[in-house]
Amino acid sequence: MRPMNRDTKTVNHLTFVSRNVDPEMLTDFTRVLVVGKSPVNRVVVSKIVERSGLKPISESPETAATTLRSLIPGAVVLDGGADNRDCDALMSGIDALRRTLGRSLPSVILLSTKNGTPESLGLSSVIDAVVVKPITTERLQPVIDHLIGLGRS
Repeated sequence: MRPMNRDTKTVNHLTFVSRNVDPEMLTDFTRVLVVGKSPVNRVVVSKIVERSGLKPISESPETAATTLRSLIPGAVVLDGGADNRDCDALMSGIDALRRTLGRSLPSVILLSTKNGTPESLGLSSVIDAVVVKPITTERLQPVIDHLIGLGRS
């Protein structure tokens, strides 16, 4: 059993940069970071990720920043909660990671209670796609497959 990490800080710096490790080597397109406050929603999303043949990493918003310091997943699925703000603390860290890589990786999907595009909903530019709740395989799986495919090419 893995111990809980209670680190609540956002990603302020990326440790792999200081070690002169090639960031390109660390991107793992087989992994998807699933972030949300609701453990039930994380399980549902993780099962959908597995249906795409990918490996989910399920984290709360408080522990996800630590994961992003050690792994660059192919995609991140954020459960925005009722007001789309549950994972706001991760946005600056994901943005910093993308700037360091010089690419729009990892791809970011927001699970939202509202329908629309990231722009029409006034969301962070870090969000690549919005999938409206309720979470279903038919809605989420094609978006994951598409963004992972784009990242690999």
